[in-house]
Amino acid sequence: MTATLIDGKAFAAKVRGQVAEHVARLKQDHGITPGLAVVLVGEDPASQVYVRSKGKQTVEVGMNSFEHKLEADTSEADLLALIDQLNNDPAVHGILVQLPLPKHLDEDLVINSIAPEKDVDGFHISNVGLLGTGQKSMVPCTPLGCLMMLRDHHGSLSGMDAVVIGRSNIVGKPMAQLLLGDSCTVTIAHSRTKDLPDVVRRADIVVAAVGRPEMVPGDWIKEGATVIDVGINRIERDGKNVLVGDVDFASAAERAGAITPVPGGVGPMTIACLLANTVTACCRANNLAEPEGLTA
Repeated sequence: MTATLIDGKAFAAKVRGQVAEHVARLKQDHGITPGLAVVLVGEDPASQVYVRSKGKQTVEVGMNSFEHKLEADTSEADLLALIDQLNNDPAVHGILVQLPLPKHLDEDLVINSIAPEKDVDGFHISNVGLLGTGQKSMVPCTPLGCLMMLRDHHGSLSGMDAVVIGRSNIVGKPMAQLLLGDSCTVTIAHSRTKDLPDVVRRADIVVAAVGRPEMVPGDWIKEGATVIDVGINRIERDGKNVLVGDVDFASAAERAGAITPVPGGVGPMTIACLLANTVTACCRANNLAEPEGLTA
């Protein structure tokens, strides 16, 4: 392997440390403790694990954690009533409704019922519009984590050619907007893109977020490019279940200048950025300076 490994686990620990320092200053100087409310509807096993991890890390950085676990058959009216209650609770600065929701609930309606200033997932249509027009917004956690790692590795991204593979509302589209905001030349590619290998080969930065195991082989990667692999795919290999990204790590690492592994790359940054967003939301709510290095 010739590529530098971008260690998302270590970087996430650094971000959590910065969050903890800022939380401590908010408590000491202003008597304010940021609060994150997480709402889980139903008993999806993966969601339960994720929510437990969020709650644990929230407390570890000194913030208040408010967990609301609802039955799978909770009505839309009851869920919206809870969100309204959290919107009006001054102790709650960030609200996250864990997705996916049970099928009888309208995800768009639920997400857009969260107060935009408390939408620490960055999914509310107002935050999407603000990000798209270059204004101050809450930014989706995974793209924000990718941007932080890219800035840390490169310093300035200005003028770099970036290709984002994937056009989801959660990663692909906001990632492209963030890269544009840092003055990259950005292409959003996807499964219908003509000559996809050639499109990827011209990129200085490749962000793979398409959800297909090892779709991007090493010979698509430009020599010295930086590869950010957002994919987390579980496959069977040699009789074992293993996690792989959207990029064939072994072959890509031979050509890339830097690359994130799976696991241990982008994944740990998502919760770290959720905590960072909660601190940012708290600061904005109280007209205080935002934490440096933790926002887009």
